[in-house]
Amino acid sequence: MSKKESNKEVEISDDTTTNETANEVTVELTVEEQLTADLEQEKDKFLRLFAEFENYKRRTTKERIELFSTASQDVIKALLPVVDDFDRALLEMSKSKATELSKGVELIKNKLSLTLEQKGLTLVEVASGDVFNADDHEAITQIPAPSDDMKGKIIDVIEKGYKLGDKVIRFPKVVIGN
Repeated sequence: MSKKESNKEVEISDDTTTNETANEVTVELTVEEQLTADLEQEKDKFLRLFAEFENYKRRTTKERIELFSTASQDVIKALLPVVDDFDRALLEMSKSKATELSKGVELIKNKLSLTLEQKGLTLVEVASGDVFNADDHEAITQIPAPSDDMKGKIIDVIEKGYKLGDKVIRFPKVVIGN
């Protein structure tokens, strides 16, 4: 080999060394950047998981409160016909002269009503002459209105409606004017 060829070989090897050093610096920066990116990705995952868990806790707490407030809904629904029967009995007893019996029935009805009110039951207020709203009332039938101003309004209340908390458990059944 001549001197020129050996010098070229040395020069080539010197260039290779500097390229390797440059690659190592690039690799180090890439590794650093990669670690930073991985850290940001893990932080993002953690924040999303934490937010999801907080939403889950909030949702289950809300469901639990709602469950406690309406846990007795089925029992109260089953007792509503009994309350209606008490109302009918008192109405019929008021027509006769059995005052002692009517007082006893009225006491029992008041006790039952008070107990149901303590559990969250409230009466849906509906009166004859109110405007009919399909979202709030259940129309049983339509009859010819006694006057023009009663058209589309409630003529008679057949069955009372009740709410348990904010939820209507039985809509009032009404007759409307046509």
